[in-house]
Amino acid sequence: MSALPVKYKTYLTAFEGMLETYCAQLTCPRGLADAMRYSLLAGGKRLRPVLFLAALDAFGGEWERESELALALECIHTYSLIHDDLPAMDNDDLRRGKPSSHKQFGEGNAILAGDALLSEAFTLSVAAAKDEPHRRAAELLAHAAGAEGMVAGQFLDLACERNENAGEEELSFIYENKTAQLIRAPLMMAAAIAGMNEAPMKEFGTALGVLFQMTDDILDVKGEGGKMGKTLGKDEREHKLTCVRVYGLSEAERRADALADRCREALSKADADMSFFLELVTYVRERDH
Repeated sequence: MSALPVKYKTYLTAFEGMLETYCAQLTCPRGLADAMRYSLLAGGKRLRPVLFLAALDAFGGEWERESELALALECIHTYSLIHDDLPAMDNDDLRRGKPSSHKQFGEGNAILAGDALLSEAFTLSVAAAKDEPHRRAAELLAHAAGAEGMVAGQFLDLACERNENAGEEELSFIYENKTAQLIRAPLMMAAAIAGMNEAPMKEFGTALGVLFQMTDDILDVKGEGGKMGKTLGKDEREHKLTCVRVYGLSEAERRADALADRCREALSKADADMSFFLELVTYVRERDH
């Protein structure tokens, strides 16, 4: 029997406790705090903070005490989802089975809630930067989220909409920046804090991030809306640049299988027990939501 669900729940439950405490202590104006809490507490896999806590645990770190950076990761991810759903971006009315932030609070307040969450991530990262390893971790997070990371990927994603000339090169850039940057960052952050080699985590995290996005694109074609908690089929309708558009569904799935193998190969280079992450790779490849 797989140990993944039990271990994942351990990290997830711990993080949810951190998040609830953080949300209860927000002191900004009530309407803004309500919008921030709405998206932060909407559920989800909490993949990025879980990766961070699990990697710290694998490297022998005191993972229960690293709440600031775990929260910063989720604040950045949540702000990106709020902005991604806006009419000027992906224009999606649903997120995690609930009305998107801009549908619930209006576009202006959704933008401000996203801005506030990004700013909170700065505050949390500064609070965590108590020594050189933690400063390195904060630096990795800032780079992954910014103009040479997630934002760059989102920019090209928008630029490639309905661009018939966009293809594999552009798709690779989008995947590696829009999604993979913020998935490999928590793994590298944990390695930095624990004084371990960051290179295997960078290789693994990049492959895992691309695999996660490829699976999302595949599920947009063959998934179930109730399980996914968002509008399906939008990628094709809006002619988004996806692996299915570039390769076709069958070849996209073959490439996803190859990426899963690449993840496992990278994990074999890490000097720690990577069993949790090996099981996670299988879950990500086989997930249905």
